[in-house]
Amino acid sequence: MKRSSIVSRGRLTLLACAALAGCMNLAPSYERPAAPVATEWPQGAAYGDAAPAAGVAAADPGWRDVFVDVQLRRVIELALQNNRNLRVAALNIETARAQYQIQRADLFPTVAASGEAVHQRTPADLSQTGRALTSHSYSAGIGFSTYELDLFGRVRNLNEQALQQFFATEEARRSTQISLVAEVASVYLTAAADGDLLQLARDTLESQESSYKLAQRSHELGVASALDLRQAQTSVEVARGDVARYTRALAQDFNALGLLVGAPLPAELHPGGAQAQDLKWIDRLAELPAGLPSEVLQRRPDVLQAERQLQAANATIGAARAAFFPRISLTASAGVASSSLSDLFQGSARSWSFVPQLSLPIFDAGRNRANLDVSKTQRDIALAQYELAIQSAFREVADALAARGTFDDQLGAQQALVDATGETYRLSQARYRSGVDSYLAVLDAQRSLYAAQQSLITLRLSRSANLVTLYKVLGGGWQRVDANNG
Repeated sequence: MKRSSIVSRGRLTLLACAALAGCMNLAPSYERPAAPVATEWPQGAAYGDAAPAAGVAAADPGWRDVFVDVQLRRVIELALQNNRNLRVAALNIETARAQYQIQRADLFPTVAASGEAVHQRTPADLSQTGRALTSHSYSAGIGFSTYELDLFGRVRNLNEQALQQFFATEEARRSTQISLVAEVASVYLTAAADGDLLQLARDTLESQESSYKLAQRSHELGVASALDLRQAQTSVEVARGDVARYTRALAQDFNALGLLVGAPLPAELHPGGAQAQDLKWIDRLAELPAGLPSEVLQRRPDVLQAERQLQAANATIGAARAAFFPRISLTASAGVASSSLSDLFQGSARSWSFVPQLSLPIFDAGRNRANLDVSKTQRDIALAQYELAIQSAFREVADALAARGTFDDQLGAQQALVDATGETYRLSQARYRSGVDSYLAVLDAQRSLYAAQQSLITLRLSRSANLVTLYKVLGGGWQRVDANNG
């Protein structure tokens, strides 16, 4: 019994020494959880050249390396300067920084100077002398009030929690910026594609109006039937409707760009639609290098934000555990006090006070235990959200890589279809002029060519949009790195 008593007292002594040295931290040790995804991207026919390879890493910010078109870069720069959502994200960082500074201030005593003058009249019936008395007192001093000795890390863990929340807000701003850049690029490319579709519709309308006039003359001469005339008119009306549709879509694209840029988009920065057969705007993006390791997911701002929130929840557990232990707070002051203002700064007027206070929880109806359970549950929630963020990021990148691996083959097939339908249209016109086929064959061939050309423009847009998506889902860009330095 005696030996166990000595051992127990020794343990208590060591515990007290550790606490007084300020070394005790009751928060769980943090280790980054293992990523619940494969270490490599999926492989197969859908992924083509997007198979994993070593020596490639994400870059930040990287958007200038991806969006190489000078005009598009200027639009993105305007958006980064003026977009209101990005401003709100930046202001949220300032708010989080201030909140962290507020919490950090609890690590230090708040020292304040004070001065007081008290004038008091005591009625006669309350005075010991039976006469009314008027008293005066003056005091001045400096000191601190209720400064907590952070023996068990409660204040430090609350400070760590605020710090990690501040870091999470910074990652949220980075995520907002990456999303903004990607959205500007997507809308810009959509406007370019709609411009191409509008030009194609205008060219088709002009061609069909010429064919319709020719059909009218042929019908008046009795060469073409009324059916041929109405079929030619059908093509004209379809093309006229498409002109109106793409005119509206292009105007709405410019409105969307104006909102993203935060100001009216200068006319010189409007994406000019190229001819449908010469879609040069497709080359305004840099290609993704072959292969990217899945570790880039842990560099995405949204994943880092989730991890920061997990670290904040981890620190909260330490603060909740510290609530089970005693809290010691100190109040101290030193100064002068006197009943006469003229004697306030005499040597005999010196005064001081030192008030240590100990608070030890004995019964709280389970409040501290419930707070600890809540903090642990919130940590588990943050862990699940972190893992979900990684899984969602992996799925987004895998989907984008699958699209990238198949778009080139689809584009090749679509271009071949455009060439074939173009030749079919040319031959059907020749056969119609020779009287071999009816105008219905010409009309069908023309409709097929028009639809194939529209699909080619849309498909080229989808391929460019896929590169924009890869920029976004890879956390803001990509670059090759030296394997020796990687």
